[in-house]
Amino acid sequence: MKWTRRDIIKGLGGLPIAGAIWWAGAASSVQSSKERSKLLEQLNIEASLSKVLPPIGGAPVRVGIIGFGIRGEQLCRSLGFATRDWLDNMAKAAEENPNHSALADFNSQEKLNVNLVAVCDVFDVRAQEVIDSFSSEEQAVKRFRTYQEMIRSGDVEAIIIATPDHWHAPMAIDALENNVHVYIEKPMTHTIEETYHLREAAQKSKARLMVGHQHRQTLSFQTAKDVVTKNTLGHISMVQTNTNRNDDNGAWNYDIDKEANEQTIDWEQFLGSAPKIPFNKNHFFRWRKWWAYGSGLSGDLLTHDYDRLNCVLNMGIPKSISASGGIYTHIDGRNVPDVLQANMEFPDFSIGNSQGKGKEKGMTFIYSATLGNSFSRPTILMGHDATMELGNRLTIWPDGGSTKYAKMLEAHTMKPSVPIYQYDPGASVPDAISSATSQYFADKGLMWTYIDGARVDSTFLHLREWLSGIRNGTELSCGIKEGFEEAITAHMTGLSWKLGRRIDWDRETETIKPIDGIDFDAVLLGSTNY
Repeated sequence: MKWTRRDIIKGLGGLPIAGAIWWAGAASSVQSSKERSKLLEQLNIEASLSKVLPPIGGAPVRVGIIGFGIRGEQLCRSLGFATRDWLDNMAKAAEENPNHSALADFNSQEKLNVNLVAVCDVFDVRAQEVIDSFSSEEQAVKRFRTYQEMIRSGDVEAIIIATPDHWHAPMAIDALENNVHVYIEKPMTHTIEETYHLREAAQKSKARLMVGHQHRQTLSFQTAKDVVTKNTLGHISMVQTNTNRNDDNGAWNYDIDKEANEQTIDWEQFLGSAPKIPFNKNHFFRWRKWWAYGSGLSGDLLTHDYDRLNCVLNMGIPKSISASGGIYTHIDGRNVPDVLQANMEFPDFSIGNSQGKGKEKGMTFIYSATLGNSFSRPTILMGHDATMELGNRLTIWPDGGSTKYAKMLEAHTMKPSVPIYQYDPGASVPDAISSATSQYFADKGLMWTYIDGARVDSTFLHLREWLSGIRNGTELSCGIKEGFEEAITAHMTGLSWKLGRRIDWDRETETIKPIDGIDFDAVLLGSTNY
């Protein structure tokens, strides 16, 4: 029997988690059980399971949500609070498509020991939706007009920040200084100065800060750490990761609520530190398209890809970044690029190698994005001995020039065209994905992971870890250290694109190397390139 790569990939489906590891050997025949076991023993990769956390005991954690837009609603759902409209829509979707499991997944989700007690949103309609959907006879949700009032009220012991980027740091700093726990969406900060101020506040506070990079809970990424640690790939000299989108929603042209007007939106509060302009619905609902409120591709989508690889490689802040791109696919008044490429250099990166000592050192990390094409490009880690494709599924392909696997390649018990290892914990779980943007996040492992063959919301696991950290003092996988590295990397990328030049990091002083006559934060917040 002759096997093609497509046959092999198809053959991986339907495996339970205990058997979700598979070796394909040679392409011409199915190898003996003994040969498979021998290679798996040599690779010695441990497929990671979800870490066990102690129960979130004691009194329920009193949480307030600040910002109830798209992401705010998703975060509340992961806490166990779904709006009435969402429940109705998912019930209808399940009736129309038996594979549409969103409602079933939500209903089977573990109940967290949390009370959602407060909301702060500058749009009256959204704030009222929280109150109407989540208030009960036992607990009425209280609305606060400002985040300062919520933080100082004594009603909340933890807040979730899901606002436009320019509000992230001010809210988080104020909460930490008042010992209120913080879950903050990415990017952690909007400016370089804020990044240092937030780090200082987090280090001094008794409260816990978690940055919302939920892919750190994805089991394939945890398994990838083991792959890298055991030097299965050899020296990794290049990483490539990508954003591929081709619809208006993916390009941040979100729907504008018909009830939005100057009476239902506190426009001045929304603007905050941003330039004072007249009321503008487009800016309010589609804020990600402008540097004044958002961080563009560099702070929005690159941060996901950077952090999910940083959690595998622990590579830290790059020594230098060079970025290019432009506004090429959505010429609609935005001033952030919709096509971006960033080359990040890590000349000192090394995890060991299989060749002569000192022969290999350094890595280039390439991020490329377009909001005008949805052709799926995998994330790949390219090593001397093997290449790893990484998303919700993990696949390893041996390299024809490998030193480590040379004998097996010569004996044709390995072939570069056939994977030697795959980890697919969700192989038997049907998915019904509603949009191209959802598919994009799902393929990257940013929406859900799988435990014992069941699909689990990655954001739920991330929030559960944060809540356990609050109640039990357990470790957080994405705290201020990881957030600092993410934010600085995003800001360096934005600066490089705007200035059209390489931006360098000084590891010793932990600062971006200055450029004469350039105010970095003024550049980041400016509406034009320099």
